[in-house]
Amino acid sequence: KVLQALFHCDQVQYTLVPVAGWQDLGTAFMEHKDLYINCSNVDLLETLQPEEDSVFFICDTHRPVDLLIKQDDDLGVPSYDDIFRDDEEDEEEGEDSGNESDGSAEPSGKRRRYDEDALERRIERQRARREWEARRREILFDYEQYEFHGTSAALVMFELAWVMSKDTKDMLWWSVIGVTDQWVHDKIPHMKYVTDIATLQRHVSRHNHRNEDEENSLSIDCMRITFEYDLRLVLYQHWSLYESICNSCYTSCSFKLWSINGQKKLQEFLADMGLPLKQVRQKFNSMDMAIKENLREVIEESANKFSMKDIRVQTFAVHFGFKNRFLASDVVHAAAALLENVEKDETPADNFIKALDCLSRSNLERLHLGIDLAKRKLKAIQQTVASCICTNLILSQGPFLYCHLLEGTPDVKLFSKPLALTLLCKYLLKAFVCSTRNKRCKILPLIMAAPLDVEKGTVIVLGIPPESETSDKKNFFGRAFEKAAESTSSRTLHDHFDTSVIELKMEDRGKFLDALITLLS
Repeated sequence: KVLQALFHCDQVQYTLVPVAGWQDLGTAFMEHKDLYINCSNVDLLETLQPEEDSVFFICDTHRPVDLLIKQDDDLGVPSYDDIFRDDEEDEEEGEDSGNESDGSAEPSGKRRRYDEDALERRIERQRARREWEARRREILFDYEQYEFHGTSAALVMFELAWVMSKDTKDMLWWSVIGVTDQWVHDKIPHMKYVTDIATLQRHVSRHNHRNEDEENSLSIDCMRITFEYDLRLVLYQHWSLYESICNSCYTSCSFKLWSINGQKKLQEFLADMGLPLKQVRQKFNSMDMAIKENLREVIEESANKFSMKDIRVQTFAVHFGFKNRFLASDVVHAAAALLENVEKDETPADNFIKALDCLSRSNLERLHLGIDLAKRKLKAIQQTVASCICTNLILSQGPFLYCHLLEGTPDVKLFSKPLALTLLCKYLLKAFVCSTRNKRCKILPLIMAAPLDVEKGTVIVLGIPPESETSDKKNFFGRAFEKAAESTSSRTLHDHFDTSVIELKMEDRGKFLDALITLLS
């Protein structure tokens, strides 16, 4: 969107072609290359294949533009124990220490030999741990260059516009949405999000100061961006407070709302806030003004009592005129819901254009439609998570957890889309970690499969790293999926730009999973 605005500034003609994966990218390029690009020296069909270790060049009439796509075939997939480690050895060490004190009644010579053996074992364990940590650091360093940890493209393009003195408030808001999308879909570490938010905050202050004296700063169609500490309650300003609490991952997992005790705890939380149930269950816009004025402080105070100390998050809000106010996360959820809308038989390209339109302040009706779709999507995710937890659909397969949504599951069509399945997968893993007593399962990654095309007999498979608030969220499943498919001749399609998402023939699911277990064990 920012790039489009820059093109409009310079009256540059362009063609917008939505693509869903590598095949679409290759097709679109071959269809449009003759209009703009001299590609006589490049075999793009060959170089666009994601399996290739390649650097390909798109050549215009002036100079080549390098687009780097690096896939190193020599990279091996690390074993589970190379990356993750539980505390069993530390517990064994503690047991050895206890055994030493229990053996005090034995003859001194025998006890001395026992002490020497225990010391040697402890030294050996410490040496093994140091070697493991060094090996792990080396592996993570090797993988870091292949993982998604970069700055949002929207933020990069906005700063380019700023350098060119062509930045506008609309461009700034779109860059805010780009950074927020990375946070909502868990694509970047929290510290990276905080750093980018700080960068955006400086730009917001600069724009607000620049427009202080302009006549349109108080007009009915003005646009104002503000930095705020708001609540981690999804779409709560466009929903009821009760439904937002029930369908937000953070609060739902904190209360364990899929259980009877969790529902009781939610009622206690509402009672502690002292808000009438009638107010909590009606739409936010219909709540009494006296309640809404101090709502954030009231919720934060009660949340601290229920061990939800991270209920606040740094974010931005936009005000269009005097009536419309949206948080950046509201727009992210709305755009994602429009992009992956399955309620109408429309092409992915049509959905893309609608999602793009909802980012414009001149098309607020489309944005509100996206918010309604996002509500239904979030309800479906919450209900599916509760169903999977209560029916024990999450299985431990050794080095990872596995969950398969069966055909006929309510709203299963929604989860044939990558973004919806990613949100479900992360929500489900967090809920499982909160509910299980198995310490080892708490540090396992999750692989999830959902029906994709019943007629073709395919499923969409997604892998995510273990649940952690502090990790860099590196995902090793892309290469693991390739190796497993290659070793078993499973019929897979690795067409998504996110390599941790693949399509798999249902008949090959068993041998594919067996190969993954062997590969990661």
